[in-house]
Amino acid sequence: MYKTQDYGYEQLSFTNFNTTCGMQLDHDNEWVKAAARLPWRSWEALYSAKFPAKIGNVAKPCRMVFGSLIIQMRMGLTDRDLVEQIRQNPYYQYFIGLEAFQHTQPFDATAIVKWRKRINVDFVIKINELLCDSVPKLVISKTESSGGTLLATQICDATVAPQYIRFPQDVSLLNEARCKLEQMIDWFCGEYNLEKPRTYREVAHKEYLSFAKSKRPNFQKIREAVKAQLGYVRRDLGYIDGFMYDGYAPNRKFTDNIITIHKLYEQQLYMYKNKTHKVENRIVSISQPYVRPIVRGKANKPVEFGAKLHLSIDENGFGRIEYISFDAYNEGPRLIDALNSYKYRTGSYPSRVLVDQIYRTRENIKFCKENDIRISGPKLGRPAKTGNSNSTKKDRNTAAQDNVDRIEVERYFSTAKRRNGMGLINRKREDTSLTTIAMAVLVTNIFGSFKRAISETEMGGQGPSRKQYLATS
Repeated sequence: MYKTQDYGYEQLSFTNFNTTCGMQLDHDNEWVKAAARLPWRSWEALYSAKFPAKIGNVAKPCRMVFGSLIIQMRMGLTDRDLVEQIRQNPYYQYFIGLEAFQHTQPFDATAIVKWRKRINVDFVIKINELLCDSVPKLVISKTESSGGTLLATQICDATVAPQYIRFPQDVSLLNEARCKLEQMIDWFCGEYNLEKPRTYREVAHKEYLSFAKSKRPNFQKIREAVKAQLGYVRRDLGYIDGFMYDGYAPNRKFTDNIITIHKLYEQQLYMYKNKTHKVENRIVSISQPYVRPIVRGKANKPVEFGAKLHLSIDENGFGRIEYISFDAYNEGPRLIDALNSYKYRTGSYPSRVLVDQIYRTRENIKFCKENDIRISGPKLGRPAKTGNSNSTKKDRNTAAQDNVDRIEVERYFSTAKRRNGMGLINRKREDTSLTTIAMAVLVTNIFGSFKRAISETEMGGQGPSRKQYLATS
């Protein structure tokens, strides 16, 4: 059950909000400014629709739920630390909509887990769209400005939000699977009074420790260790399958692990027989089997493990998630969908789209040409001959300006990962992990472009320019 909040009332003034502590709140605090401008009413209407029942316990207000999650993402707090910080900080209590400062906890830490399960990634994306639409938009122009840039611009790029897992190695994954299977065997035998089968767990453990202590094992030693662990896993899986075939039901918490370990064994056996390290939908974590390896080609991280999100940034600096998935995909074909989304929001296509080389396919270039969109990057075919013609100089200047403007998306990724919780996702469920990534994008918008829009509004449109603001944020 949900009781719609009345946002018509005026929250207690700064003078008497924190009278119990004998001090007043600061008008210039970023949490106070954000609380006054965020579209709580629009979020409230969307959030209340998730509670169709008219009976039952009344749920926490939308402002308290999303305000708490925003604080958590912004400050990098755990669930328990978040509750404690809200109890101590009057600015946090004002931001989540409390009527007056209180010394007790407004909610329990376990409620945050339920909130993350209730609001999925699609819901947070809609919340982010309402935020982007709540600020005045810049005047879209189809002509170049004096600086050589176009206002009607869209920037597209993709990145990976790293998942908090142990670096996957074949031997360590098989050893972890073996340990889990031995725990299941012990549970079956203890629960149903069965005789314990022979598992050779002590021998297997010593063999794994001997391999793990090797600093630089060669190819042959790795194959021998994988072969040995495959044998132990195959034996233990046979015992588990035999128990279930005889009618003994496993514990509910073992069901997912049994399915995951079966698939892991099949993949590792295939790679061992074919002497390869590539297999479709490769499992790199038993506890999080949805995580996939994504080849990025970066100098320091050639392979990353986590969800890959395709992001677009408009001329106002707001980021929008166009597509997100734990599966590896090519972001090039996603460009047309991103451009169509831009047209759906604004009524027309952008004048230019700034992308890297992977987006410059013939299909994308053809689509941009048909819709009068200039796509950044060199033309297809042989490069033009260098000369001193005015057109060549203009093309070079345009390409240089495009490269400068495209840095905005790299800055956005850096801010989201360093400051707003996208740098390492430590959730254990697939749905909550995706929700956390979407919340990181939302928080980056709130304390980035949305904060800049508030500053410009308060200064009567005479606020700092976009480049000046980005240089200081």
